[in-house]
Amino acid sequence: MDDGDGKSITERLATWPGPAGAHQERPIGVGMVGLSATGGWGRGAHLPAMAAAGGFELRGLVAQSAASGAAASAVHGAPSYASVEELAGADDVDLVVVTVKTPLHRDVVLPALSAGKPVFCEWPFAVDRDEAEKMTAAARGLSTFVGLQGRSTPTFRWLAELVAQGYVGDVLSASVLSTAIEWGTPVSDSMLYTLDRTQGATMLGIAFGHAIDPALMVVGELGDVVATTAVRHPHVPLGRTGRMVAMTADDQIAISGSLPNGAVLSAHQRGGTAGGPSFSMIIDGTEGTLEATAGNHPHLAPVSVRGARKGEKLTALSLPPAYDRFPRLAGSAIHSLTHAYAGIRDELHGHRRTVPDFAHGLRRHRLLDAIVESAATGRRVDLRPQASAQSHHTS
Repeated sequence: MDDGDGKSITERLATWPGPAGAHQERPIGVGMVGLSATGGWGRGAHLPAMAAAGGFELRGLVAQSAASGAAASAVHGAPSYASVEELAGADDVDLVVVTVKTPLHRDVVLPALSAGKPVFCEWPFAVDRDEAEKMTAAARGLSTFVGLQGRSTPTFRWLAELVAQGYVGDVLSASVLSTAIEWGTPVSDSMLYTLDRTQGATMLGIAFGHAIDPALMVVGELGDVVATTAVRHPHVPLGRTGRMVAMTADDQIAISGSLPNGAVLSAHQRGGTAGGPSFSMIIDGTEGTLEATAGNHPHLAPVSVRGARKGEKLTALSLPPAYDRFPRLAGSAIHSLTHAYAGIRDELHGHRRTVPDFAHGLRRHRLLDAIVESAATGRRVDLRPQASAQSHHTS
């Protein structure tokens, strides 16, 4: 993408003249949509992760209103813009970061892409597959990033290499169990939209999406899927008001499918559990077993690993230090996100891609849509690229 000076954004970011003729990487100017003065994921996670990764500067923001924009500008020291178009059009903004609610993503992402700027969009990427396809098509030729930061977690990258190198031998099966306290427990006014299955920010998109994505990075993509879903909490409390509100989002999601080598993956996402959140994944193979566990969503909480070769008992395995670029953040909620930002910085400076892009986000939305279709029809859905294209074409 030419930015008016005959150079691509990547070329402009590649070097920056330092003192005495030396060269260093130029800071990446960030414009954030959804940054608040008082709270939210943008302030609480994205800004600290950018600072920890290094190489980023906040250059502008767009907030919900002029008043909230002025307040955020005063707190964060960056100008507030009236629109995404103005923010993305600013010469000193090199990357647009989108942290607004999922139903607003399309209307924020498309103008940023039209301005020719790389975009990092939080997950869930879109309300549904159709929206994901439109945004992915509009991003052609631009660097894009989607917030499935579980793929950037050091432990999952290590697990993927252990499996690829044959620690378990030929994979026979993989089992994933993920639990969330949300989607059954009291909900605030601001989070009511997560109860609506049409808004994209349901348990299927958020909790299951974040759990299944790194799992599939380890064992490979599903070739097909069959699913059973249920709404076991049709009404949930609205805060402490004593009122109950309707929930149409599934709080039980069970799937199974075939992995590339013919192995079977099963996964169960549970919502509104009384025992608290957790994650576990067991990979069984002809030569061994790997087990990964976490006390919360795996992209937010530390992941522990145990392993056993044939005839051995499961014992704790330690992550090799080389996988973790930010060990001081281990155990924090921004550990994975900081690794993702480091990957974004590196790619924008011309290094290889390590962070999932919009095309990957679309692949995940195709899986989520297939789960909905299978649960509604009782049929197994083929996820192979050709089959997916044919299915979408005729739907």
